Amino acid sequence: CEDCGKSLIGECKLHGPLIRAKDRVIPSRARLTLPHYLTLRVLELRAGNQQILGVFAKKVIQKRTQFGPYVGQLSTKLTRYDESRLVLQVLKDGGKYFLDTPNEDCGNWMMFVRLARNQEEQTLVAYQHCGEVYFTTVKPIEPQTELKVWYAADYAKFMEASAVFIKEESDVCPLSPVTTKEPVDPWICSSCRNAFATFALLESHQCINKDRV
Repeated sequence: CEDCGKSLIGECKLHGPLIRAKDRVIPSRARLTLPHYLTLRVLELRAGNQQILGVFAKKVIQKRTQFGPYVGQLSTKLTRYDESRLVLQVLKDGGKYFLDTPNEDCGNWMMFVRLARNQEEQTLVAYQHCGEVYFTTVKPIEPQTELKVWYAADYAKFMEASAVFIKEESDVCPLSPVTTKEPVDPWICSSCRNAFATFALLESHQCINKDRV
């Protein structure tokens, strides 16, 4: 004890316990990889303080936006199974392996995306390309909407699962063929409403309303 100058086993009975300072909690690798326009929300708290998380959009995400690749450890068996998440496998060197994420430091943010229970709530499709798994948006995702995924048709066959098909938007009227090239829809920031020619420009721009939102 620095006050009475004695070496003691346990707390000093005269001056009491020391003031304990805790280290700062460092976010896991998976949480640090989350894009700035996405956020994690706690949807449920189960026994043992287990959090059920969901990934939500903070701004509009355009259709045909690709995320990935999914980061995980190649394994012949899963060490962690969650009924709310997709089971993912890849073909590597002629062998079929699971993409295993036993903890948050072995994967990226895509491990938090929950599976879609039906066609209406599906916003992402999972597929394999060059030995990696990617997620791509199948429709525009509005702010405050959860990202939910299911297998693409061919990948569903590979995973021996049923396929979920996204309906075409019924309010789009068929147009007669034209020879001129139609303009590409701009990428619009949902916070400041500025328009950009590509998603890369939208993602990299410094939004003046970002902190306020």
